[in-house]
Amino acid sequence: MQTLPLSTFLLTPLPPPSHRRNNLSVTNFKPLISTFNSNLIKPSLMDSTTVQSSASSGVPDLGLVQRAIQLAQLSPPTWQSAILSNIFIFLIGSPLLVTGLSVSGIGAAFLLGTLTWRGFGPSGFLLVAVYFVIGTGVTKIKMAQKEAQGVAEKRKGRRGPGSVIGSSAAGCVCALLSIYGFGGETFSRLCELGFVASFCTKLSDTVSSEIGKAYGKTTYLVTTFKVVPRGTEGAVSVEGTVAGVVASILLASVACLLGEINVAEAVICVLASQIANVGESVIGAVLQDKEGFKWLNNDAVNVINISLGCILAILIQQFVLHNLLA
Repeated sequence: MQTLPLSTFLLTPLPPPSHRRNNLSVTNFKPLISTFNSNLIKPSLMDSTTVQSSASSGVPDLGLVQRAIQLAQLSPPTWQSAILSNIFIFLIGSPLLVTGLSVSGIGAAFLLGTLTWRGFGPSGFLLVAVYFVIGTGVTKIKMAQKEAQGVAEKRKGRRGPGSVIGSSAAGCVCALLSIYGFGGETFSRLCELGFVASFCTKLSDTVSSEIGKAYGKTTYLVTTFKVVPRGTEGAVSVEGTVAGVVASILLASVACLLGEINVAEAVICVLASQIANVGESVIGAVLQDKEGFKWLNNDAVNVINISLGCILAILIQQFVLHNLLA
């Protein structure tokens, strides 16, 4: 019996992003849509009078609806399909969006969602959606307690545009580079890895911070391990750190199941996210709120954090993993 090397499984290349997106595309349901449309309205029975009657009575033009569905099905995605899909999803999901975002934050999230759909298709969009749901959920945990201690997020945890941009800047850059084919298909795959790693980093940071503020029994300053109050910049707790690692593993696993990355790259994303979060804690402890660094607010630190996670993941994949399993 022939034995295959471990690298065969860990480094199995994934199909190009445009091919993988077909798996989650609405095109899989095309036969159902066609059957539904054919049963609903028989083209042979339609005439101009019927169409005019439908329009005048306020009934939606089913031909227009069908064209809209076909536009959203395009693979690889286009700007038109990305915008249309986001409009539909944001309208349906508006009750959830308003619990986690301000009105201006929703506008910024729409731009992020459109860019993500255009760059990485429905799978990339779904990954960001999972990130948003988990991040919003943990932010709401023990909100009253956090507010009483003065460590809660502003506006009951509803994030504004600065927070959205600060959390997604690296992912947006990766999406843009992928959209315009910078560096060819190989670099596009690295951009997808960086995209996933950036959101693993940010989710891990958010979960560790919010769980630490809610349940952390003892909080230590990362640079000196001196005990400090909850919510101190650069402070960590055992409870928050463990929760952050679990969150990173969860999101990386979702990305792997969606076909965005393979198993080895999922491990890389988790490792890169934890290194980046330690770096972010050090920056918070040493520089944030210090003289000469007043500009270094939470949003700026977030950009540094996710950029570090993104770059580290790409470097580890290129220079460590390949050499290790060669």
